Amino acid sequence: MATDYDTPRTTDIEDASEQSLEALKARRADAAADLGDEADPFEAELGLPGADLAGEELNLRVLPRQADEFTCTQCYLVHHRSQLFDERRMVCRDCAA
Repeated sequence: MATDYDTPRTTDIEDASEQSLEALKARRADAAADLGDEADPFEAELGLPGADLAGEELNLRVLPRQADEFTCTQCYLVHHRSQLFDERRMVCRDCAA
């Protein structure tokens, strides 16, 4: 059976416009408490299933590769020179293991 992923998702809980602000805050606090101390509540909020992130914009500054860094030919990640395992093949320690 084909699934139409463009259709809006329906939930079993009442409409969000009918919920009080206090109830939403309490549910958010409960969800953050369930994640433990090491989890960031903001990250948990973004990871919710059905979250609409279409209006979100990610702004970060990308730096070019520095003189003391290299790109691994196996994993294509940029590492510091201290992680270089094979200088001839330009392979990091993680990929060489």
